[in-house]
Amino acid sequence: MKFKGGWLVGGLVAAVLSTAWITAGADTDVPTKFTNRGSIGNTRHNLTQRQAEGGGPAGATMDQYRNDYQEVCVYCHTPHGANSNVVLPLWNRTIKATSYVTYNQLGTSSLTQAVTQPGPNSLACLSCHDGQVGVDSVINMPGSGGYNAAQAGTQSDTFLNAWNNSRGPDAARHAGLNPNPATSCLACHSPGEEITKAGATDFTLFVIGTDLRNDHPVGVRFPTVAPGVDFNPPTGSRIGMAWFERNANQRPDTNEVRLYDSGEGYEVECASCHDPHGVPSGGTGSQFNPTFLRVANTASALCLTCHSK
Repeated sequence: MKFKGGWLVGGLVAAVLSTAWITAGADTDVPTKFTNRGSIGNTRHNLTQRQAEGGGPAGATMDQYRNDYQEVCVYCHTPHGANSNVVLPLWNRTIKATSYVTYNQLGTSSLTQAVTQPGPNSLACLSCHDGQVGVDSVINMPGSGGYNAAQAGTQSDTFLNAWNNSRGPDAARHAGLNPNPATSCLACHSPGEEITKAGATDFTLFVIGTDLRNDHPVGVRFPTVAPGVDFNPPTGSRIGMAWFERNANQRPDTNEVRLYDSGEGYEVECASCHDPHGVPSGGTGSQFNPTFLRVANTASALCLTCHSK
């Protein structure tokens, strides 16, 4: 049975407010319920919201707000019918054509290097975090008959509504990380909004939007300098990428900060510092670094990978 419609959302609000896991008093930030170890399936980037190690968040509660594709990888990748508008591996997400406000437009920027629009390895992250489309806005849904080429650049709710969730009700809306709590994940994942006292992790920090001036610059050229002069030079390279070696094996490991060249020289992008699949903090089996960092920033270790201060 299909459960699409506003009455379901209203009923869900009432049901959520009556559940035992609601905290007393005002909303406060709470730790994630994912274990953050082993695989992306145990992180909040598992958008099925059902972690591989068991336990975790109430995935069935979120089924009303995004399609539960019942596969972890499909929210970003597809083996067939990938988005051809962006140079990313088997990319399955909608990416709207966007002109982002970049760091050099502050008016008081001290940058000495050229800044361009975010490259592919930032657009991958921004395809969720700029809030323009739902977290479930994919081009090719699992199974046959779930492909829509036009979805590459524009979200079609009609297309997304065709998904049938075999283990629960279908999504009544396709929420994204946008600042409007009425249509976004922030309905639960922010203090005091639509569903109050929900006891959900605060996501407001991750709502980046299209104005990038209050974040670390992306699309900014990495300077070519002598060692020890404000910046450290990368120690490994191949076509399209340079990186800062940590183990001298001359390959870009997940725990190594990297730079990307998409035709304008080596630049800093979101994926320079973040690996969306998670990086173990202390070797195999350990918890991942916070916020998917490639290098934990203890004693500014991440910053000092690039910056010589």
